[in-house]
Amino acid sequence: MAVSTVGAEQIGPTTQEKILIEQRLTNEGPSIVQAYVLWFSLGAFSAHRFHLGRAATAILQILLTCILIGCIWVVLDLFLIPGIVRAKQASLRARLTRNLGPSLRAASAALAPPARV
Repeated sequence: MAVSTVGAEQIGPTTQEKILIEQRLTNEGPSIVQAYVLWFSLGAFSAHRFHLGRAATAILQILLTCILIGCIWVVLDLFLIPGIVRAKQASLRARLTRNLGPSLRAASAALAPPARV
């Protein structure tokens, strides 16, 4: 990982690497719009929670919906979805930052302006 340094102190990923991480996050991360569409159309089956990687709570929600308590939870998800999406994006962003591999360094180098001689 190319890291900017000042003296012996590391600052973190370069601006180009941060841009690449954000591009991958946009492409690979969850979408609030998709989550709301799933909530609206298939909320009774907790499709939005499965989509956001919350399988355990999705199954619990389905079971509770059978006894009508889960219906309240589905309505509460209307307000919880943005936080769930932000948490998943933060997790993905952290993973991408940790795993800056050769492909990201190569892509970062390809985006870098040519060196002046």
